Amino acid sequence: MPTTPPARSPVESVVERPDILVAALSARALAAAARRAGRRPASIDLFADLDTRQLAEPCLRLPSGGLRLESAPLRKALARVDLRGLPLVYGAGFEDDPALLARLAEGRPLMGNRPEVVARVKDPFRFAATLARLGIPHPPVAAVCDGSPGDHLRKRIGGSGGAHITPATVGKAKPHWYIQRRVTGHALSVLFLADGDRAVIVGLSRQWTAPTTASPFRYGGAAGPWRCPERWTRILPTMIGRLTAAFELVGLNSADFLVAGSYFHLLEINPRPGATLDVFDRPPMPPLFGLHLDACAGRLPDRLPALSGCRAAAVLYADAATRIETGRRWPAWTADRPAAPTIIGRGEPVCTVFGEGPSATAARRHAERRQRELAACAAMEMQ
Repeated sequence: MPTTPPARSPVESVVERPDILVAALSARALAAAARRAGRRPASIDLFADLDTRQLAEPCLRLPSGGLRLESAPLRKALARVDLRGLPLVYGAGFEDDPALLARLAEGRPLMGNRPEVVARVKDPFRFAATLARLGIPHPPVAAVCDGSPGDHLRKRIGGSGGAHITPATVGKAKPHWYIQRRVTGHALSVLFLADGDRAVIVGLSRQWTAPTTASPFRYGGAAGPWRCPERWTRILPTMIGRLTAAFELVGLNSADFLVAGSYFHLLEINPRPGATLDVFDRPPMPPLFGLHLDACAGRLPDRLPALSGCRAAAVLYADAATRIETGRRWPAWTADRPAAPTIIGRGEPVCTVFGEGPSATAARRHAERRQRELAACAAMEMQ
């Protein structure tokens, strides 16, 4: 006589346990990359945007008085039963506290650079000394500004996003800050995969700022792939390989340069996946999240396919306090869509806007047109 199997609960039939955890100031790009790679991510960040909630389960939002990951609420979130032992892939937000990263890695695999590697890369004085030994141009750094303030910048150690960078004033930098000689040029970022000894370049992107009076170097966006001059194709792979070996970098990393003609300065290395995931993680490129995990395990691809066309990802900031109402419809070319109802303060990020084009410049212009369109719609809604 046939029997009926016991029914599964609705939760068991619909919700699958996550198999990896992503954490960052904003985890949406990592969660999207994980989904493209066939993973089931849980996420922890400061926003829990609408699209992050669709990509990650659970999707946890941390309380924060600013754009900083606070230790206590982060460790509490990681202690959840459904997150215990999950491999952790981290993005922006941990560079200023490698000791916190080390504590988070207790009892779980850390899929990225070791905390001691992050500490070496983000110590501006050790970083500059290593670059000097390697013969790689880098702006001089100091603890004291004893020259013309207009020629120097003040930066927070481990800071990201550019909002912390301001012109320096004469005198000694505060604790956890440093002084860097100001150099000119176009911002170029190199995304690469590393296995601790060797590296493979994923792509180059041009970046720009969205300046305000208080934050003249605030990050504005990136577009790529940038088709670089032949002289760069000759020297970049060797340089990135030497940096990888010197710092024992693994996984996805990016190196930020300022380029003027044939001259360049390496500003910093971001030792984790970053904003250009939105630019490069698309067909025919294999899923970059999977390549990141492979590289952390010592496996690098022999080569990567060339992307057709260019993509830009630009941050739309609020010019004035903006209320996001429930039910607001967002264009398909946006991401990081805030959960409603909420108020976005003046100067805070509203969302990310994508653009496409045959070149990095054209893709940026397309994204900026869409930014203006979206901003105009928001202004009409506020009237």
